[in-house]
Amino acid sequence: MRILVVGAGAVGGYFGGRLLEHGRDVTFLLREGRAAALARTGLAIRSSTGDVTLPAPPTVLASDLHEPYDLVLLSCKAYSLEQVMADIAPAVGLQTTILPLLNGMRHLDLLDARFGADHVLGGQCVIAATLDAQGVVQHLNQAHSLTFGERDGASSERMHRITQCLKDAGFDARPSDTILQDMWDKWVFLASLAGITCLMRAPIGDIVAAPGGTAVTLRLLEECRAVAERSGHALAEATLQRARSVLTETGSSLTASMMRDLQHGYAIEADHVIGDMLARASQLRDDCSLLAVVYAHLKTYEAGRAHTT
Repeated sequence: MRILVVGAGAVGGYFGGRLLEHGRDVTFLLREGRAAALARTGLAIRSSTGDVTLPAPPTVLASDLHEPYDLVLLSCKAYSLEQVMADIAPAVGLQTTILPLLNGMRHLDLLDARFGADHVLGGQCVIAATLDAQGVVQHLNQAHSLTFGERDGASSERMHRITQCLKDAGFDARPSDTILQDMWDKWVFLASLAGITCLMRAPIGDIVAAPGGTAVTLRLLEECRAVAERSGHALAEATLQRARSVLTETGSSLTASMMRDLQHGYAIEADHVIGDMLARASQLRDDCSLLAVVYAHLKTYEAGRAHTT
């Protein structure tokens, strides 16, 4: 199976690198700068589950992409999706499957409109990783799962082929017949975590230690939970309880990657993670006043960033 991994940042670099390490046919679609860097230094992963450096991994630029791949692993940020869809178009043939690992749900509509729903699986990953100043993928804990499935829950021939390809490749590959619910579960948690840590500019432990911090955090979680339920994807009580526990843990240093991006002045996924949740709430006529405050806060940040970049 020929696999095109879009990007070699923290997510694409980790999962694509593990696949390449375990003998899969992987090519990375990169910008010129990252491609040149990997040609010089190789793709390096540092992880408690095992370090690896892959000399001169196969790469391709968008201008040189002329033939279809079997599987396109989409690991870009949401704000780059429009450009990425244009870049990967030559790689999407009649039998190509796209496996997106973006957060939220909005990207499914965009990918369906561009390539057709029959090409697009549901997917998500759980990993704490970052790209350091030297371009090394730093895996920050031991979680490294990639979940994927047909959106209608079917057990298809392509799911069997992809499962066989992804399994035993140095990470937890998890086929799912409830992938849309899995994605909603993650989105509700992520929107709550990103929303509260960005709004307060603090980790969970500091937020819940402040007067009223726990109540505000749980209120934001409840607003997101209600949107999921009204959208036909209610969270199971056990899933919701886990979210409550993590979001109110005393002394926790947990923050969202969006908050870290915000602190560094980077671009953020405000529209995809928070704005789309708020838009769905508005369509359902749900009162999500705290979610609205979070979104206004993030858009204010983006406006200020636009003035300085």
